[in-house]
Amino acid sequence: DVQLQASGGGLVQAGGSLRLSCATSGFTFVEYTISWFRRAPGKGLEGISCIRLSDTNTTYIDSVKGRFSVTGDNAKSTVYLQMDSLKPEDTAIYYCAADRFCPTSYYTPLYWSQGTQVTVSS
Repeated sequence: DVQLQASGGGLVQAGGSLRLSCATSGFTFVEYTISWFRRAPGKGLEGISCIRLSDTNTTYIDSVKGRFSVTGDNAKSTVYLQMDSLKPEDTAIYYCAADRFCPTSYYTPLYWSQGTQVTVSS
């Protein structure tokens, strides 16, 4: 039974930082990828990052490059999303997701967490 739990959201001022956690269970961690998605108010779901645990290859969308970083802790089967220099437009519900491969425009992850709210005030 694959389970993912996202946590660590909160309220921060613009320019501040948060670290989200994605705790996983029920699968072989290093054989999978973990991706992060977010849904901003009034907008659709947006994929922002993916890490392949076998080699830690990581990708980001342009809007978060240089500000967000993803790391994995194999011992804890947990992936972290470090968010720095936060902007009001980063306000969203954040989700983590798992699958064998990183998502594409035509393939979405199989397993999903519940969301954690990130609010960035100006």
